[in-house]
Amino acid sequence: MYDQSGELLYVGKAKNLKKRVSSYFRKNIDSIKTQSLVSKIQQIEVTITSSETEALLLEQTLIKENRPPYNIVLRDDKSYPYIFLSDQEFPRLAYHRGAKKKKGQFFGPYPSAHAVRETLNILEKIFRVRQCEDSFFKNRSRPCLQYQINRCTGPCVGLIEPEEYAQDVRHTVLFLKGKSNTISEELVTKMEAASAGLEFELAARYRDQITALRRVQEQQLMEADGGEVDVFGIDTQAGTACIQLLYVRGGRVIGSQKYFQKIKLDDDPVSIIDAFISQYYLNNQARDFPKEAIVPFKFESQQALESVLAERLGRKLIFSVNVRGHRAGWVKLANSNASQNLTSHLSHKENVYQRFESLQVLLGLEEIPQRLECFDISHTQGEGTVASCVVFDQNGPLKSDYRRFNIEGITAGDDYAAMKQALDRRYTRLKKGEGKIPDVLLIDGGKGQLTQAKTVLEDLQVPGVVLVGVAKGVTRKPGLETLIMADSDQEIHPKSDSSGLHLIQHIRDEAHRFAITAHRQRRAKARNTSPLEGIPGVGPKRRRQLLNHFGGWQEVARAGKEDLAKVKGISQKVAEDIYTALHND
Repeated sequence: MYDQSGELLYVGKAKNLKKRVSSYFRKNIDSIKTQSLVSKIQQIEVTITSSETEALLLEQTLIKENRPPYNIVLRDDKSYPYIFLSDQEFPRLAYHRGAKKKKGQFFGPYPSAHAVRETLNILEKIFRVRQCEDSFFKNRSRPCLQYQINRCTGPCVGLIEPEEYAQDVRHTVLFLKGKSNTISEELVTKMEAASAGLEFELAARYRDQITALRRVQEQQLMEADGGEVDVFGIDTQAGTACIQLLYVRGGRVIGSQKYFQKIKLDDDPVSIIDAFISQYYLNNQARDFPKEAIVPFKFESQQALESVLAERLGRKLIFSVNVRGHRAGWVKLANSNASQNLTSHLSHKENVYQRFESLQVLLGLEEIPQRLECFDISHTQGEGTVASCVVFDQNGPLKSDYRRFNIEGITAGDDYAAMKQALDRRYTRLKKGEGKIPDVLLIDGGKGQLTQAKTVLEDLQVPGVVLVGVAKGVTRKPGLETLIMADSDQEIHPKSDSSGLHLIQHIRDEAHRFAITAHRQRRAKARNTSPLEGIPGVGPKRRRQLLNHFGGWQEVARAGKEDLAKVKGISQKVAEDIYTALHND
């Protein structure tokens, strides 16, 4: 699809081309992305391929060459570092990046040079396999400092026999393949044999290796039996997507990599994953390809991509969805990391300042605002009503200035009265000099809530505050918000790719999160009965077992399903029921 000047706007593929292209020209199109794209299309060119596989390859080639603005483009073509074990009488461990042409074994990929060096450091301490350059190794007449500090066994000057060194190399390989338990069992056997033979120094060395191995195992993020897997997670908010990739090798999570994508319009997570994964595997053949990739949901190009990769690699790479057990834990971990990294990215000082500049233009302000406040209300059918106030400055969220207000003396469920009480209490204190007056005050709600805020500011004679209502609209979809200016009743409908709107969405979502957290805490304190009571299948005995195991119901509430199922007498089904009951709101 091309615009009036002949610039490429978008590249797409479909099994049914007529149906796909027709879908762009319907009367009622919810997607802002499609609306914006269609408004610019002046010409459409079509290429017919003999198979879906060929279509996928052509699509990825055109996207990589032309980088169309309405396609999601992966900006990552770097190679990843590996650990290399040379093929020699006394093999060497080394850091490696680039083409794998040397004779020997490669382990990885690792997400960063730091991850490789950290692993090499661990191996140096436990197994003492040499890491020196070959030129250094061949020209030694006496052992170097690494031998003196017990980081090497001195093969360069014959201080260890080749057979014994080969055992250390074998243990190193087992460790890099994730088989630490096998190594531990072998070392325990050798330690007992050395002790029985009165070789106490050797037994002590084996003991130290076992101890070091167990400490490393305790530090592992997650471990399972076998598995060469890439695990993908995703989170989207405020015009940005974060795709998180976990590298699982030998059943261990050896590292992760995050990718940020600007979402100019309302791209959904499925289309983002579809575009990303296709480019990730097709555009860089130097990548290490596992046997399996776990994805959060099925995507359109899945079967075609499997066929292409099978042809190129000579073996299958399977994409799995809805996995269970420890593999489901990997998916949960990937999604959790994506959410955390996206939050950090959005809070980065440079990104926030750019959004403040965009907000100035969006609201027509004379100066870039220095301080924003946003209010939200949370309750459950009128119970435990709490108002939240969150504050952003040009460095991002200013959590030391967050405030929450327990609302009393109003009709249950009256959000207008709750908003008025919270604002009245907040700005009465600010007028007394207990805090700073914001430049912009955002109210999560429509004209009703905005009227209450306007009344409070006028009654308290608070000058210079730009008052804005953030209404979600009929569909309540992110990107379709309406901004209402209190001083003029003007309604602003920002584009969904506006950085200023993304800032408003960020502070609004943060106010919502803070209000819900405060509401749940207040409601829990007000209830005299244990939250565990009333859960089907959880009687007095099981409640006692849960409380004894975790030390209190708060810790029970923090526990995951897998942790709950570890308690004696709690089955997987009961664990799921408990988790659902404690997190149903």
